[in-house]
Amino acid sequence: MIATNYKPKIQKTVLNPTAPVARVRNVMFIDFPHQIQIPFRYRPRRVITAGARQSEQKALAAHRQRVLPLDHRLALAPSIRPSADSKKSFSIVSYERVFEGQRLKDDEFVLSTDEKTSIQARARRHPTLPPKPGQPMRVEHEYRQCGAWAYIAALDVHRAKIFGRCERKTGIIPFDRLVAQVMTRPPYSEARRVFWIMDNGSSHRGAACVKRLVEKYPRIVPVHGPIHASWLNQIEIYFSIIQRKVLTPNDFPSLEALKERLFAFERHYEAIAKPFEWKFTRQDLSRLLRKMNFAPVVSRAAA
Repeated sequence: MIATNYKPKIQKTVLNPTAPVARVRNVMFIDFPHQIQIPFRYRPRRVITAGARQSEQKALAAHRQRVLPLDHRLALAPSIRPSADSKKSFSIVSYERVFEGQRLKDDEFVLSTDEKTSIQARARRHPTLPPKPGQPMRVEHEYRQCGAWAYIAALDVHRAKIFGRCERKTGIIPFDRLVAQVMTRPPYSEARRVFWIMDNGSSHRGAACVKRLVEKYPRIVPVHGPIHASWLNQIEIYFSIIQRKVLTPNDFPSLEALKERLFAFERHYEAIAKPFEWKFTRQDLSRLLRKMNFAPVVSRAAA
């Protein structure tokens, strides 16, 4: 440990008492909380100030192995390359009604699908009070857990049509029920092709998913987006809307009431909504992937 006597008010900490220049201003270096008795209400100061002197930076480098700041950030190494299938599908993922250089016909459709998992139904122990002038809605803090739904939905991106189901859990079988719900009704049952844009979740992953769906519905063209790119899926925008418009505040007396609210909003949304004005083109996506350095990363064997 660098500072033997921890004092939150201290503005200067000596990294190495024997070093002639080793004092860092406005910095507090500490070990992880499980290694030292430090109250959790204290937060570490910045690792080093922007105007630190060169000598202070050298002192920091000398003690790099012993300095363990609490602040951290998760990062995703750009080591996963987009598959050949996802490269071909960039034009569909960009919702331009173009696939492999050809414009889609009027009887070809594009759907975006995914699951919103663990939507809880919380019955408040006291009634929610409506807002008043100068007073917001008052929602009781304590609640009774009534269970949770997995909301599986598909969005026709060019017609603003929603198809949703509430299932107890996600998986291949619940997802196939959604596909059947859509593909057995017109105009999709009579379409030339129906593109289903999906991520790489376990319910609809890889070649096995493509084979399963195409065997049941020859009109389906499954399209898997690039890995770690769920933000390209327009159904996520709809999920964000229902989170803000339907599920907040979470006050439902039962799972059935939650399901009715979700389905009622689907009908309301279809009556007033228009297709999203998607401006992220396939050129933008290709440029972003080129900007990222997709260099292969050799993982170290576990010790």
